[in-house]
Amino acid sequence: NLFSAFEQPGSSENEYIMKAVMRSFSALQEAVVPYLAQLLPPLTNKLTQAAKNPTRPHYNHYLFESLSLSIRIVCKSNPQAVSNFEQVLFPVFEEILKTDVQEFVPYVFQIMSLMLELHTEGNVPEPYMALFAFLLVPLLWERPANIHPLVRLLQAFISRGSAQIIGQEKITGLLGVFQKLIASKTNDHEGFYLLQSLVEYIPAESLTNYMKQVFVILFQRLTSSKTTKYVKSLLVFFFVYAIKNGGSNLINTIDQIQPGMFGMVVDSLVVKDGSIQKISGATEKKIAAVGLSKLISETEELLTGKYADKFVPLLLSIVALFELPEDESIPDGEHFIEIEDTPGYQTAYSQLIFAGKPDYDPFAGVIYFYVF
Repeated sequence: NLFSAFEQPGSSENEYIMKAVMRSFSALQEAVVPYLAQLLPPLTNKLTQAAKNPTRPHYNHYLFESLSLSIRIVCKSNPQAVSNFEQVLFPVFEEILKTDVQEFVPYVFQIMSLMLELHTEGNVPEPYMALFAFLLVPLLWERPANIHPLVRLLQAFISRGSAQIIGQEKITGLLGVFQKLIASKTNDHEGFYLLQSLVEYIPAESLTNYMKQVFVILFQRLTSSKTTKYVKSLLVFFFVYAIKNGGSNLINTIDQIQPGMFGMVVDSLVVKDGSIQKISGATEKKIAAVGLSKLISETEELLTGKYADKFVPLLLSIVALFELPEDESIPDGEHFIEIEDTPGYQTAYSQLIFAGKPDYDPFAGVIYFYVF
């Protein structure tokens, strides 16, 4: 009956009807599955029509939410069913991307991420890989609305198809995106998300030739425009790197830039002014706790080597992380960081609730960490 209401004069793009469709899907959950074979074709047709002339933002948003819900509901118990959605939606998505419907592109990236994340590791289907080079085009990254969904989509590529990325020599392109993002006070955290995915999923030997320059870029940004947000993200990355590659590897990589530099990093970033207490978020604190613990318990340089004098300060940092309250203070100069200039009007990023990415914990089920 709701779909028939779209046929009423002047109601073909009625946002209230589409919102009711979305709410009905959400309330019915698995009970809607028997009807989706009948309901998805008109939904897809409405997407095709709306893409020709997007004029109703709320209607469009509820339309994409309804599609996201359909994927989630069906694939909850049968992840393989995502291929059916891909067959239906990819032709429409490819047309939206080809004709550059700016209002819809961020939505398309979110739903593509949702579908790709349903695939198992080691397998990125060819239709996705055919779009990979397009996702690295600089013009896409000039639009603020694209950045968050694009980073998530690239993370999905990295986590599901690391071997394909290495085989097609795409690491350089991904690091180019990282370099662009890390230079921005607004988007530097997105650059760290991308970099952490590379470190976690790409074999260390495939990144060896790049890591010194990556660390140089990180320290250059720290020197040129240090912010609290950047320091927190940088520390979490260091701990991710140490957990993945070992504390000695982290020390050697930093000291390649300048002898003794790791000691300066400990003094000025980890220990100074209680920086470790500024790390926020349960997952981030867990990474910091695990990373610091591995550093002081498994790293020869800190146990008996040239950085043995840093053992106690790092141990005290772990104690502070667990025992002291989180430091939420922000320096006066950072309260009003200016919004960076963007050419012309840019559509704001609209997150799809039902295409949201679940919180990721790299130690889920392995290490338990309680924040009191």
